[in-house]
Amino acid sequence: MAGEPKPRETHAVELTGAQALLKSLERLGVDTVFGLPGGAILPLYDPLFDSDIRHVLVRHEQAAGHAAEGYAVATGRVGVCIATSGPGATNLVTPIGDAYMDSVPLIAITGQVKSTSIGTDAFQEADIRGITTPITKHNYLITCAEEIPAALAEAYHIARTGRPGPVLVDVAGDALREVVPFVWPEKVVLPGYKPTVTPHARQMASAAHVLAKAERPVLVAGGGIIRAKAAKELAAFVRATGIPVATTLTAKGVLPSGDPLNLGMPGMHGTVAAVGAIQRADVVLAVGMRFDDRVTGELTTFAPHATVIHADIDPAEIGKNVDADVPIVGDARKVLAGLTARLEDKKLQDLTPWHDYLQGLKDRYQVGRERSADGVLAPQWVVRRIGEQFGPEAIYTTGVGQHQMWAAHLLPIDQPNHFLTSGGAGTMGYCVPAAMGAQVGRPGAVVVGVDGDGSFQMTNQEIVTCALNHIPVKIAVINNNTLGMVRQWQSLFYNERYSNTDLHSDQLPDIPELAEAMGAVGLRATTEDEVDEVLARAAEINDRPVVMEFVCEKDAMVWPMVPAGTSNDDIRIARDMAPNWGEDEL
Repeated sequence: MAGEPKPRETHAVELTGAQALLKSLERLGVDTVFGLPGGAILPLYDPLFDSDIRHVLVRHEQAAGHAAEGYAVATGRVGVCIATSGPGATNLVTPIGDAYMDSVPLIAITGQVKSTSIGTDAFQEADIRGITTPITKHNYLITCAEEIPAALAEAYHIARTGRPGPVLVDVAGDALREVVPFVWPEKVVLPGYKPTVTPHARQMASAAHVLAKAERPVLVAGGGIIRAKAAKELAAFVRATGIPVATTLTAKGVLPSGDPLNLGMPGMHGTVAAVGAIQRADVVLAVGMRFDDRVTGELTTFAPHATVIHADIDPAEIGKNVDADVPIVGDARKVLAGLTARLEDKKLQDLTPWHDYLQGLKDRYQVGRERSADGVLAPQWVVRRIGEQFGPEAIYTTGVGQHQMWAAHLLPIDQPNHFLTSGGAGTMGYCVPAAMGAQVGRPGAVVVGVDGDGSFQMTNQEIVTCALNHIPVKIAVINNNTLGMVRQWQSLFYNERYSNTDLHSDQLPDIPELAEAMGAVGLRATTEDEVDEVLARAAEINDRPVVMEFVCEKDAMVWPMVPAGTSNDDIRIARDMAPNWGEDEL
């Protein structure tokens, strides 16, 4: 959504603050914004009427934020969303928080009441700057139009550099109407903001020394590698060292899913191979990840035998959850390239026994091989068929819940920026608007959303947005008539007391008819043969959105699973079954 800033104006022209804001976006290379107008932001929408910037009018501001996230992740650029004051702004809080947790570069522009009314509880006033301070990299309250160009240039720079993230720009109504000379800053000057990009040589040398001696090393690749555009550097490191890799949820695609050294996802619903590798490793190299509790399980038992090397561009993450024996602050590309270069001249340990052991775990404990039983679709089988139909070239988005975990395990994600999901925040309703944003950003790609019936009902109104704007997303709804992940926990930990998790989606809504009413093609499958027919039909439709409903088994569960608050060693492959670790093979 944002390219390189254009050269500075040679002379100042007088513009309203709204015109200056729009001109600033144009200078930053913004070509698309997602938003919904209202009174306080209306002065911006008037010049937007004549602008070349594409505006996608959403049906809810939360969708504007998630669509901007989807655009940002799919393109690797900065996403932009716009909302008015008060409830418009507060509806952006969820996607802003989501972007903050998952390090997505985002600029959220909100209108505010006039500057003389701020603090008076004026109509549709909200202290959105105060509300979002904990979940933004930085935010601005602009009460003077002259401040607008510099603030936008700074917001863009902050959002995409260092650890990427969201920046809020809140603009008072009178600042949008005020007429001032437009002065574009020659450069961004932020004395207090200097992200460390180049890792310290001494720490890099220490890390290389530890890795060269490792007999059971594992690299835990986080989403930061994707944000740093460091997939090539990761591949070179893996080829040079032979170190196996566990990819976190937001790092899916940083290494092809079929790579022999890709162990899959670690953590609560991770693969046995990934979890086992971390728990038995003598060295854990973590790059661009923050040791989230869903990855670590009980912290005191995480990687108990390992020397931990933790590399991240955000120094606040180093030592926050897991003590780092070798801390490295720096950009993931420079860290991986630097370690590869340092290890080229070192004699590495023979990792063959370690590879054989982990391959044995991969072979024994493959995820999601369930098939339909008693004529009812197994959701795992459906997700696998979706991946087989649309392949690794498609861009996939998900909602949050069981379907998200099956998608992470079973879809063929072989490229960065091809798997869009809400990781840290776990935001239901992310799928449809993120797919919309991804499709707008990558119009030539096939974009497939894998959603649950619970998540879908939170933001499905954006199918209307897609239909009206000719955005041909394909949304697959795994309909098990319940809040599946919550039901799974009720089954396992609450004595099957299913309190308020039945959605009755087999009764209402009729998802295909709802889709048709919103301008999409609505399809339904209840048998395996119908699944293939529906997928083939959806693949043929590229001029409008498609919603595919797959009516699935209600009590399917996501395995493996580490129960919350327990050690990763307590991973289960079924309700009462632990894996056979086969440690005598090491």
